[in-house]
Amino acid sequence: MGNIVAGIGEILWDMLPEGKKLGGAPANFACHVARFGFESCVISAVGHDRPGDEIRECLRDKGLGSLIATVPYPTGTVEIELDAEGVPHYSIKEGVAWDNIPYSDELARLASDTKAVCFGSLAQRSPVTRATVNRFLDAMPDTDGVLKVFDVNLRQDFYTREILCSSLKKCNVLKINDEELSVISGLFGFRSMDAEGACRLLMQEYGLRMLILTCGAKGSYVFVPDEVSFIMTPEVDVVDTVGAGDSFTAAFVSAILKGMPVRSAHRLAVDVSAYVCSQPGAMPVLPEALVSATV
Repeated sequence: MGNIVAGIGEILWDMLPEGKKLGGAPANFACHVARFGFESCVISAVGHDRPGDEIRECLRDKGLGSLIATVPYPTGTVEIELDAEGVPHYSIKEGVAWDNIPYSDELARLASDTKAVCFGSLAQRSPVTRATVNRFLDAMPDTDGVLKVFDVNLRQDFYTREILCSSLKKCNVLKINDEELSVISGLFGFRSMDAEGACRLLMQEYGLRMLILTCGAKGSYVFVPDEVSFIMTPEVDVVDTVGAGDSFTAAFVSAILKGMPVRSAHRLAVDVSAYVCSQPGAMPVLPEALVSATV
C-alpha cells in the first residue's frame, strides 16, 4: 500500500466577505490531513494567471504537497455569501481550470502510491476532470486498506444521476449530508425510506465499507456493516461553516488510517469540525489537543 493521502478535484479562491481564502473541498481535505501527520497531496489545475500563481504560493506557504497542472483556462473562484447562521451560499464560476485537470504519467505514478483519496461530484461536472478522477481511482492500489472516499458535495445543479451512480460504484466510503441524502433518495427512487434505511440500502447496493451522514446541528452518524455511531454536534459560536465538512472527513480518514476505532474516529471528526465552524475560513490551524488525539 502507498503512502499518499490525496484530495482530487477543485482548487479555487473562496471570495468571502472578509476577503479571499484558498478553498475547494479537495484542498481543504488535504490541508487538514497534513496536519494529522500524513503526506498529503492536492491534485487540481490552475490557469496562466496571477490567481493561479497565488494558489501555488499559498500551497507552498502551507507546506502542502501538490500536483497542480497549469491549463489555458482561468483559475477558479467562488463567490460566497454567509447567512445569519454563518451558512455559506455559493456562486461557482464555470469553464475554469479545475474543470480541465489533465491525466498524466505523473498522476498515474502518484495514484499507485496513494492509500486514501477524497473526491466529490462537483469536479466531475466537466468530462475532462471526470475522466481524470476515474482514471486516478482505477490506478490506485486494489487492497483492503485503501480508502476511496466519495464526499458527495452537491452544489447548484452541477451533478447528474449518472455521475452519482458512477462515483458510488468507485468508492468504498461515502460521506453525505442530510440534504444530499434527500436529493439522492429522490433520484434513486427510495425517497419513502427513513435516513437510516436509505443509508443501509446505499451501503448494501454499492458494497460500502462505511457511510458517514452529517446532519448539521442535529448530529452525525457513521454506519458500518455491523454497527452505527451517532454523536450530537457540539454547541459552538459559529463564525462560518465553510470547509467544516471537509475537516470532518479529513479527521475521520486520518484517525481510521492510524487504526483508531470507528467511534473514536467519529468523535475526533465531530470535534475538529466544530472547531473549524468557530473559526473564519476553511483551513484554520487546529489546536494541538485535536491534532495529538490520533497519536
